Amino acid sequence: MWKKKSHLSFVDICFSSVVGPKMLTDFFAERKAISFLGCALQQWFFGFFVAIECLLLASMAYDRYVAICNPLLYSVAMSQRLCIQLVVGPYAVGFFNTMTHTTAAFRLPFCGSNIINHFFCDMSPILSLICADIRINKLLVFIVAGAVLVVSSTTILISYFHILMAILRIRSAEGRKKAFSTCSSHVTAVSILYGTLFFIYVRPSAISSLDLNKVVSVFYTAVIPMLNPLIYSLRNKEVKAAMGRTVTKAKFILKN
Repeated sequence: MWKKKSHLSFVDICFSSVVGPKMLTDFFAERKAISFLGCALQQWFFGFFVAIECLLLASMAYDRYVAICNPLLYSVAMSQRLCIQLVVGPYAVGFFNTMTHTTAAFRLPFCGSNIINHFFCDMSPILSLICADIRINKLLVFIVAGAVLVVSSTTILISYFHILMAILRIRSAEGRKKAFSTCSSHVTAVSILYGTLFFIYVRPSAISSLDLNKVVSVFYTAVIPMLNPLIYSLRNKEVKAAMGRTVTKAKFILKN
């Protein structure tokens, strides 16, 4: 499990680094511009790491399912080979995902306006600048990116359904509390990420707001990668104690 967490932390760092530095530079730049190659690379790495993050969270959900539902068989079920596959698999799928979209989009001709109505090179605003038939591109996004989201979210939902059923069968309150504590960090990370992705990509177009989408995009490209290490470290007793001391000190300062 810890190896998956370390890969998730690595992906979070890379994920935010793809968008963050350029976004911060543009805040202070009078002329906000990015080269054609720079835009293609930003889209490539963005698609690569977002797919990996979704699939790593699904791998971690399956890991929790085995640990809680079949604890005595955990070392057998989660063999070294399977653990490697659950880590390498998301990288392979992420590579295929981003190669498909980026190659299909950036080989087409761009004409007219070259203004991207976003703070980074996301696929939707890029496709709006192409002066060619983009129906195949939209179909690829629907099939490939949709498959990544559906497979990862379905794996997470099924895993946690079985986990919930297993927890409810535990008679001891302390045992249920320990089982819930094991999953709480992962559930929080999944809820935040998928909640924001759902908010942007699944809302009806009639109530969609581009400006609001930009704000939410900042949240899942910059804020969530920063929150994940804190969410997972909250299970650490020393971190909890430090946060408790900070809250107590803040209350004392407010009272005085």
